[in-house]
Amino acid sequence: MTPWLTIIGIGEDGYSGLGANARDALGQAATIFGGKRHLEFLPGTVTAKQIAWPTPFSDVYPTLKALRGTNVVVLASGDPMHFGMGATLTRFFDRGEMRILPAPASFSLAAAAMGWPIQHVHLLSVHGRPVETLFKSFTPGARLLILSNDGGTPVQVARMLMESGFGSARLTVLEHLGGEAEHRVDGLAADWSHPRSADLNIIAVDCGPAAVEARAYSTLSGLPDEAFENDGQLTKRDIRAVTLARLGPLPGELLWDVGAGCGSIGIEWMRAHPSCRTIAVEANAKRQEIIERNARALGVPDLKLIRGEAPSALNDLESPDAIFIGGGVTNDGVMEACWNALKPGGRLVANAVTIQSEMALLDWRDRFGGDLTKIAVAQAQPLGSFDAWRSALPVVIYSTRKPAV
Repeated sequence: MTPWLTIIGIGEDGYSGLGANARDALGQAATIFGGKRHLEFLPGTVTAKQIAWPTPFSDVYPTLKALRGTNVVVLASGDPMHFGMGATLTRFFDRGEMRILPAPASFSLAAAAMGWPIQHVHLLSVHGRPVETLFKSFTPGARLLILSNDGGTPVQVARMLMESGFGSARLTVLEHLGGEAEHRVDGLAADWSHPRSADLNIIAVDCGPAAVEARAYSTLSGLPDEAFENDGQLTKRDIRAVTLARLGPLPGELLWDVGAGCGSIGIEWMRAHPSCRTIAVEANAKRQEIIERNARALGVPDLKLIRGEAPSALNDLESPDAIFIGGGVTNDGVMEACWNALKPGGRLVANAVTIQSEMALLDWRDRFGGDLTKIAVAQAQPLGSFDAWRSALPVVIYSTRKPAV
């Protein structure tokens, strides 16, 4: 297939910074798409029809498809395949239809400006994404490069670092990298006093050491119980770690967290990898609000919450790769609905505390196979001037895998 769609990365140095291939493509183009700022970089010698991105952006896809076979150029910032337009367009057009000519990525320019080896830096973007996703990246010693949403993002990041116990973190805002208006602002999160930056900016964060009270959590399963706001409906730390090990999150997979309580299982599933997703199903209105607050505070604000009771709330949801049933195994139709919706080869894990729910899981194992494990956890607690073991209620964990077709 002959490429007809050329995606050109362009930096703040504009047309003068483009190579010969990019300039030739612009000269031969019949139509050029780009942001208003990108189109303003073009000289008068480029005579192709110029179209700024529409609102909503999704309106452009039918227009591009209608131009298939003509010479079309798309202008994008920096490297179009790194959080960029090229990555988006690959979902709609075959790779053989496209030619991609990248410019130095904003992250590369930022790493060079900071003198940071890019392989040792976390590259993040909150452009068009919830800024709360950054919470899970604030860890002692971490270095972050963050593509901002707009000029207000640095103030938000400084506030979030303070809330997480990283007031001593060093922030550098790099504006208009590679252009005549290039500028940098440095400071500490605790002392950040710059009200607004240029809308085009990258934030470099050196988290440094955390304060003693810092809320810095590992991405490994089994967060401290105090990490989660809850009303008592919480899968406790040790049981949660075992449950997540049985669920086995893999990149890109979707979990149903049915009877989600405070959302701890679904939240930790998403923290296992940036591409993991969760649909949490919860009927209790108070707990629904707790789930949303926990998801934001722990860096996974894009967790999807279904407000309703299983099994009816499960209708028409995307089929999951794994299901956790934390509550409702004795409710009519819940286990059946989950099993029927689970993808072939998917994992189902359910926990039980009561005798009745344990019996339901035993029956399910007899019908569909799988493993039953009973875990009893005891903690040392004061008893007078001594210590004694205080046992929590034992938990039965049922895990099974649906046969692959």
